[in-house]
Amino acid sequence: MAERLISNAVIKRMPRYYRYLGDLLANDTERISSSELSKIMNVTASQIRQDLNNFGGFGQQGYGYNVKYLYDEIGKILGLDKTHNIIIIGAGNLGQALTNYVRFEKRGFVVVGLFDVNPRLSGISVRNIQIRMLDELEDFVANNKVDIAAFTMPKEKANDIADRVVNCGIKAIWNFANLELDLPEDVIVENVHLSDSLMQLSYRITKQKESE
Repeated sequence: MAERLISNAVIKRMPRYYRYLGDLLANDTERISSSELSKIMNVTASQIRQDLNNFGGFGQQGYGYNVKYLYDEIGKILGLDKTHNIIIIGAGNLGQALTNYVRFEKRGFVVVGLFDVNPRLSGISVRNIQIRMLDELEDFVANNKVDIAAFTMPKEKANDIADRVVNCGIKAIWNFANLELDLPEDVIVENVHLSDSLMQLSYRITKQKESE
């Protein structure tokens, strides 16, 4: 039987469910109905049920969802029960900020390497992770398990470095470089455009002011 194809829209909502369920767990909530969850998340109860039914449903009629069980199951769906080793390429402000963000490790994302081309940064440690020069990339990946490469370098260098990363065998890129990478189809790329998010916020602010 072929595996069911899950839409990107559903996948994008799963981390949000996980985050809200984590908050409920922290408040010792044991169970919750789809209607109660919909009020918290501002998503319809029908949408919640449809989303979760893609993965088996998890709820019981008249009972709702066991918060701990659902939280754990969504974590498994998202692969958070596994460890993912990350290297960050670009040790500027953003790269160092990502390296310093310790909550990644609580989700199983472990930064194992930090790279740059600026010789003045060579040997400096960020949260006990030494900044290496980019010419060490291939040797490092050959001798360490690396699952994900995060790109925080200028976009002008991104495609060339992406080719090097893929040639090393890394098949997942978390791309902050504000450039659409030209890569083989078997390479998974998650693009993060910070400026796009700000422009969307600007649009909403503008529309709000126009309506006042």
